[in-house]
Amino acid sequence: MSDLGVYAGLFAIAFAAATVFPMQSEAALAGLLLSNSYSPVALIAVASVGNVLGSVVNWLLGRAIDRFRDRKWFPASHAQLDRAASWYHRYGRWTLLLSWAPIVGDPLTVVAGVLREPLPSFLVLVTIAKTMRYLVVFMLARGWQFI
Repeated sequence: MSDLGVYAGLFAIAFAAATVFPMQSEAALAGLLLSNSYSPVALIAVASVGNVLGSVVNWLLGRAIDRFRDRKWFPASHAQLDRAASWYHRYGRWTLLLSWAPIVGDPLTVVAGVLREPLPSFLVLVTIAKTMRYLVVFMLARGWQFI
């Protein structure tokens, strides 16, 4: 497979992993890092960009789904949304630093969209969180050695 194909595949996996699809971008990244065939910096950058853009899709979905909050099929009641808004406002946008975490991370990015977190602050915090996760994967794959 060509280098472009490898990077495109990693991007696609990282993108999908940030959405509702059950993907493991960390495993794909670790495998590529362990192969020693590709630049670790490029791999981490591609995975981070893909994963952050997937989170932006979640943010956009959150922004759009709010229009349907008065529909009977909407998955959350007004009370539940009010509690989520209260929690988000209490702990603030800093909760987006947990966007890397399994189970809670992706819903946090949707909630940020529903609660109208500005895109610039969303991007900064999610990029920090996602990139740090991939740096930890890099350190684990390399046995905590940077070289």
